[in-house]
Amino acid sequence: MATEQELSDFLKSVEKRAFKRSIYHVRDEDAALDIVQDSMMKLAEHYGDKPAAELPLLFQRILSNSTLDWFRRQKTRNALFSNMSDFESADGDGDFDLLEAFAGASDSQQIESAEDSTRRAQILHEIELQIQALPNRQREAFLMRYWEEMDVAETAVAMGCSEGSVKTHCSRAVQALAKALRARGILP
Repeated sequence: MATEQELSDFLKSVEKRAFKRSIYHVRDEDAALDIVQDSMMKLAEHYGDKPAAELPLLFQRILSNSTLDWFRRQKTRNALFSNMSDFESADGDGDFDLLEAFAGASDSQQIESAEDSTRRAQILHEIELQIQALPNRQREAFLMRYWEEMDVAETAVAMGCSEGSVKTHCSRAVQALAKALRARGILP
């Protein structure tokens, strides 16, 4: 059984990655924050008594389901209120600072020149755009495997599919990203 402190420590350790993963899926900071908070609450309420070792997979599954639920609600909302779009707020700037996630990366290295820093920011922005352009299942598998560093079996459990499907999704995602980044001159 996870103690209250273990649960708290686990949630603190995954919050930023979970938020980033949600941003990639929903492309809306407020919605991503809501999804992550909702997922954390569900984990604490329904699975807080599980062993600490089981929390990562449970949380990934809850986060995936919460994201799917958000898309379903959006689809329903859009179908019901599609003619009212003129009255909705257009303040969703959608700007997510990629460099924030890597803020400490250059501190441990030598100081970058302004040109290097700008080029790095451009590359990171392009990578983010290409990840967002991936089909949903490929993006989900890619982020779990390479962002969350989950193994194939864990990813399969979290996504509710076979290990073969995870491998296929990841392979296609990597190929699509490499092709897109080569086309933009980022990869040789």
